Amino acid sequence: MKNKIVGIILAIITFIFILIIYSFNNAIKEISIASCTMGETCPMYSAIKYQTNISWIFITILLALSVYLIFFGQEKVEIIKKIREKVKISEKKKDYSKILPKLASEEKKLVNLILESKGAMFQSELVEKSGFDKVKVSRLLDRLEGQQIIERKRRGMTNIVILK
Repeated sequence: MKNKIVGIILAIITFIFILIIYSFNNAIKEISIASCTMGETCPMYSAIKYQTNISWIFITILLALSVYLIFFGQEKVEIIKKIREKVKISEKKKDYSKILPKLASEEKKLVNLILESKGAMFQSELVEKSGFDKVKVSRLLDRLEGQQIIERKRRGMTNIVILK
């Protein structure tokens, strides 16, 4: 819906530009006719044609962009993606509810922290929120990674932990 509104506003602005350019070109032509005594060979005419062509190209681009936004701008996809992400997170929670009883209490704590943060969390955050040492968190994550429950990816100076 927002894309459509932006497209309509852009189309209105484009039509205002068309009126301004048209009136400006007419005024310049009248001035050049009155002031230039050389007739059609006057250099002002070539400058006017060049500037007019550039302005019409600019107007065409603006009109094409506004038509695209009005008719083809898709915003529904973003909403669908957000809904799918929410569904995936709830499905992950259901899937991990079957796995959690099989894990040790410390591993459960880490998996629950990752689940609460929508399935992904930095390893340094896990250390802070779990209260475990860095070494202990690293070894617990190694075990969970070996069980194919999580996956660690390098992000700069730290790792991001993602539920599989």
